[in-house]
Amino acid sequence: MQLIGAFLFFIAVVFIGILPFPVMYGFSYINKFFVFRIFGYRKRIVTQNLNGCFPEMTKDEVKKIVSKFYLNLSDIFLESIKAFTMTRNQVIYRHKIVNPEILDQFYATNQSFIAVTGHYCNWEWGSMSASLQSHYNTVAFYKPLNNVYIDRFVRWSRSRFGTTLASIKETSLTFEKYSKTPTIFLMASDQGMPKRYKDRAIWIKFLNRDTAFLHGLEKHSTNNNLPVVYVDVQRVKRGFYTVELTVLTNKPKELGEGVITELYARKLESVILKKPENWLWSHRRWKLSR
Repeated sequence: MQLIGAFLFFIAVVFIGILPFPVMYGFSYINKFFVFRIFGYRKRIVTQNLNGCFPEMTKDEVKKIVSKFYLNLSDIFLESIKAFTMTRNQVIYRHKIVNPEILDQFYATNQSFIAVTGHYCNWEWGSMSASLQSHYNTVAFYKPLNNVYIDRFVRWSRSRFGTTLASIKETSLTFEKYSKTPTIFLMASDQGMPKRYKDRAIWIKFLNRDTAFLHGLEKHSTNNNLPVVYVDVQRVKRGFYTVELTVLTNKPKELGEGVITELYARKLESVILKKPENWLWSHRRWKLSR
């Protein structure tokens, strides 16, 4: 079954790869129609999440965001597949860091740091663009795929331009491995908290709701004394993104417990509130309660 799944996946990669970007985005409307209207993929979860975060919104306002969300989701899905065949020039041109001086300042002192983002707009291309627009060794944490053939292909593809993919199961080992090398550690910290880790959760009021945040960002920043930089990805137009870097802290060891996570949550929240349709609302983000 894994071979069959991999075969179908490779067909999709070839098909999307040969499509010009404008044609791909035309196809995205069709994909959205099936995912949203026909299959209703996680539509109930998306609607519940939005209602819980924006109780002041009318039913029609929520419906508009839901519809926009599914187009954003479709675009990101196709762009993620397109990434397998993109050239380095396409990546740099379409996913551009607007303030690279932040990178230069850290690199001048051989300072590694954690670059943290959310599942907002196109976070996928970041694992390729970071290594192309800096002098840094770049490591991106990811969750290994169940299909070993597809996982192997993903690792190869994302490493074409110098980025190393590291399993989230080996996070501590990875930080230790690259402790002597100036490195950007890329991670997203807005996933839902697994129930088995509830006792380690950092609870924060986020989007009007008590929210359990993963402890990894704060743990690894503090343990390794690494600055934390927020990566704000914004869509300029379809297929084109700006990446703005904001330093959340240069001195993690001087901050109290929960402060780093609070800084991250507040920054992410401010980004989401501007254009909520661009966040990944299909996550079961609030399945845990205090």
